Amino acid sequence: MSEFLNTLLFGIYPYIALVVMIVGTIVRYDRDPYTWRSGSSQLLRRKQLIWGSVLFHVGVLIVFFGHLIGLLTPIAFFDMLGISHGAKQVLAIVVGGIAGVMAIVGATLLVHRRLFDARVRAASSMTDTLIIILLWLQLLLGLLTIPVSMQHLDGHEMVKFMNWAQGIFTFDTAAAGYVAGAAAVFKLHLFLGLTIMVLFPFTRLVHMLSAPVQYLWRPGYQVVRERNKRPTPTRLPAG
Repeated sequence: MSEFLNTLLFGIYPYIALVVMIVGTIVRYDRDPYTWRSGSSQLLRRKQLIWGSVLFHVGVLIVFFGHLIGLLTPIAFFDMLGISHGAKQVLAIVVGGIAGVMAIVGATLLVHRRLFDARVRAASSMTDTLIIILLWLQLLLGLLTIPVSMQHLDGHEMVKFMNWAQGIFTFDTAAAGYVAGAAAVFKLHLFLGLTIMVLFPFTRLVHMLSAPVQYLWRPGYQVVRERNKRPTPTRLPAG
């Protein structure tokens, strides 16, 4: 039973998550383009939003690209560069730990703002609240993997997850077996990450696919033109 469950969660569920994320995102962009936005509430409790948003986004971007590069880069490439599994493990712990702390502090500020500010809560949808809470939990699980990883500084534990991630994309039927003996916190982290992928097309997370990079070099101030006023009618004298 445990082997079947492991195969279901880490051998089949990843493909379900990928298909739902890709197809769902395309369908949403095609059918509901006007919902493709982050739903900004920056006019409400702005100072907390700025601190929370900056810490969260910077931390999450580092964590995301760290996972992307660390998991999907072929192991032979690291071996060719002379980077040992242990060195990669330590680098992941240090950089991922710092970025993870930044992200979860930012996420905590955003969750507090969304749940405990009546105006922000009224302007939020259920999916807005759900996704930020799930992201907070995912960051927490990621940080909880660090103590476990520190017990395997030889890096061989990380190799299991690299084999699993690369096995999914190469359609390796034995991919689920690579993580069968992993600690429970790692499995929860993987499962919640896949679930967030399933929810991706139905939440505000889609806005990350159309990040307004041009904002980095736009003018500092937004030009707002005054609305044209209707001319006041002039009454002409009789006769």
